[in-house]
Amino acid sequence: MSDTPRARRFTLRDLSLAALEWGDPDAPPLLALHGWLDNAASFARLAPRLGRRVVAIDLVGHGRSDHRAAGTGYAWADYLADIDGVVDALGASRIDLLGHSLGATLASTYAAVAPTRVGRLVLIEGLGPVSAPAEGALEQLAKGLAARTAASRPLRVFATLDEVVAVRERVSGFSREAARLIVERGTHAAPDGDGVVWSSDPRLTWSGLQRFTEEQARAIVAGIRAPTLLVLADPAAPYLPREAIRERTRRVADIEVVTLPGHHHLHLDDADTVAGVVRDFLDRRALPGTDAVNP
Repeated sequence: MSDTPRARRFTLRDLSLAALEWGDPDAPPLLALHGWLDNAASFARLAPRLGRRVVAIDLVGHGRSDHRAAGTGYAWADYLADIDGVVDALGASRIDLLGHSLGATLASTYAAVAPTRVGRLVLIEGLGPVSAPAEGALEQLAKGLAARTAASRPLRVFATLDEVVAVRERVSGFSREAARLIVERGTHAAPDGDGVVWSSDPRLTWSGLQRFTEEQARAIVAGIRAPTLLVLADPAAPYLPREAIRERTRRVADIEVVTLPGHHHLHLDDADTVAGVVRDFLDRRALPGTDAVNP
């Protein structure tokens, strides 16, 4: 499969989503969902190694996709409706999903909410929604409200693209080459043409108004019916405590868990290893009426 993707867009209601696509355009799609403040280029190394048609979207507010309308925010569940719209646009009655981090929480939740629409489920560093203790609900609501009423801060302007790459490399802990993939798709020229700014919507950094409790998160993942692969990095990320993940996996009817050495973006820095694990799973768990491997 060529490493060079095709660009495409999906129109959903009043939004336009950008996407990258690899593989045979007539083959069944594997829909890929990236992490928070990443974009479709998060899969630029993994997708060509899977031997399948991969369609990676920029989630709303990220990369080259539209932002939500003025006066609104980024309610987490609204992404589920966006995913549903892309599945419809792809003309698929049932689709395989691949998600990383936020994309994995969305893919797994969508698989639970719409079990008849998801064939196989591949999750990297995420299973179910982020949770918080019930006693923190008031504080979370207050933080979310404060973010929505605060004055908007101006976008940070970087002198060069290389400066943005260095910042993203330092913050995310992955290689400079991996950081460049994300940054090149996730930035554009500053409004006055002098420097570079992130293209992601600043509202993405607002605190959410509420979070599920861990009990609710476990009840959600219990609805997953698709054969599921969960790939985890070792050492574990602090926001993916192993005991909580173990308890969630016990609720999923058909799940395989593979732990690999690496960090949260291991699909970027060790794409060969991750691709081998994912290909093996998809080949073994091929569904009736689908190809085990697409050209």
